[in-house]
Amino acid sequence: MTRVKGGSVSKTRRRKVLKQAKGYFGSKHRLYKTAQEQVFHSGNYAFRDRRANKRNFRKLWITRINAACRENDISYSKFISGLTKAGVEINRKMLAELAVNDSKAFKSIVKIAKDANDGKVVKKAAVKAEEKVVEKEEVKEEKKTTTKKATTTAKKTTTATKKTTTATKKTTTTKSAK
Repeated sequence: MTRVKGGSVSKTRRRKVLKQAKGYFGSKHRLYKTAQEQVFHSGNYAFRDRRANKRNFRKLWITRINAACRENDISYSKFISGLTKAGVEINRKMLAELAVNDSKAFKSIVKIAKDANDGKVVKKAAVKAEEKVVEKEEVKEEKKTTTKKATTTAKKTTTATKKTTTATKKTTTTKSAK
C-alpha cells in the first residue's frame, strides 16, 4: 500500500493554529510547535479569567458601594444588612451604578437601610426606591427600542418607495408597448 501523507489537511490545521497565534511574541507566532503550545495555554487562561472577571467586577462594585456608604455615614456591611431587613432586592451592580451616577437615589436607599437597622422597617419606602430604579432602567430601554423602531420603519418606507417606483416603471413600459 502506498503511504498517504495528508499534506493539505495538516497544512490547514497548522495554518489555523498559526492564525490563532497571530500577535504572539517571538517564535510563538512563527513556529507551529511553540504556537500550538501557546494557543493551548491561552485557551486555559481565557477559560480561567472569564470566571475571575466576574469576581473582579463584584469586588469593584463592592468598593464603589462602600465608598458611597462612607460618604453617607454608614458602613458597607450595615448598609447591606439594612437592605436585607427592609426587603430591598437590588443587586450590587445596580447599587454601584446608582452610587456613581445618581447620588440622590443612593441617599434614599441609604436612608431606607438606616431606618431598617434602627427597627423602623418601612417596606413602602423600599418598594418606592426600587420602583424609581426600575423606572429609570425602563426609560433607558424604551429609548433604545424607539430608536431601533425608527430605523426599521425608515428602512421599510425606503423599500416600499422602491417597490412603488419599480411598479410604476413596469406599468408605464407595458402601456408604451401596447
